[in-house]
Amino acid sequence: MFQSKFILAFLLVVAGIMHFIRPHFFMKIMPDYIPFHLKMVYISGAVEILCGILLLFPETQKLGAYLCIALFIAVFPANIEMTKKFYQIHHKYFWLTVVRLPLQFVLIWWAYQFRK
Repeated sequence: MFQSKFILAFLLVVAGIMHFIRPHFFMKIMPDYIPFHLKMVYISGAVEILCGILLLFPETQKLGAYLCIALFIAVFPANIEMTKKFYQIHHKYFWLTVVRLPLQFVLIWWAYQFRK
């Protein structure tokens, strides 16, 4: 479990950094009803980085775990949007986006392990 926390933290920080390096990729999967796409991409990237950092320290691990759970729930609509848009463009690899949807529940469970 100890190493698992560092793996999740690393993945979150890398994913968060990618929001700043390739923001237009993330803007493409934002649902239309969410305003200020670019700002929201940057905010979600910063929150991902913050989640990863908070998980690293015993004093902030619990807060980090709950923030991760909230983040994973908050970005789920973007994952659904990615699946819808991917289906419209790339029928061949649509199944990859469908398989990705349940991954959010795995990530929520993973973060939940660190709430103690």
